[in-house]
Amino acid sequence: MQDSYKMVFRGGSGEIVVKKSRFIASVFSVDTTEEAEKIIEQVKKKYWDARHNCYAYIIKEDMLMQKCSDDGEPQGTAGRPMLDVLYGEEIYNILVVVTRYFGGTLLGTGGLIRAYTDAVKEGIKASDIMEKYRAYKVKIKTDYTFLGKIQHIAASHDVAVQDIIYGDKVEFVMLILHDMYDRFTDMIISATSASADIQREDEVWYGYSADGKIHVFER
Repeated sequence: MQDSYKMVFRGGSGEIVVKKSRFIASVFSVDTTEEAEKIIEQVKKKYWDARHNCYAYIIKEDMLMQKCSDDGEPQGTAGRPMLDVLYGEEIYNILVVVTRYFGGTLLGTGGLIRAYTDAVKEGIKASDIMEKYRAYKVKIKTDYTFLGKIQHIAASHDVAVQDIIYGDKVEFVMLILHDMYDRFTDMIISATSASADIQREDEVWYGYSADGKIHVFER
């Protein structure tokens, strides 16, 4: 299983104009094929007067399901280039619909491929894309004597501290990447002379949004 991947935390919309044709890229986070198809229909209804509503999506949890559509554009000039951008950016659980209002000038095969590619990139730029990491949720309870040491170790190894609870003892709630769990807990044991109570809880996924906040997901 992959230990990290990029996903859409908050979708957005970007637009380019090429020879008077408008290309509007709408980006969404999706978890299932059914959800993606439903959103596609909603976008088509919203832009009912557009010439084309081309789309591409990749869903990681659905056996890496991928699908794309040229929606009436010449074969291979819209959906496939859009899908190639998503794979190139390594973003999963993403749907992009590019709506085209025809401007009266034919763009040719190369022009269409460039336009749909650039529109998707513009939509992604307007979205909040999050790197999501697989980790263990870990609770570490220790005496206040070791508070500074543990904070230093966590900061030095980019460990996400989700919460610090101050009571009779200090308790850290941390998100520790799979491949560094053993090494990190060994450092804590050594730093606290084996006095820290370390409890490994559920496996989770987490990431940072554009404002720097930690967000935790079940998958």
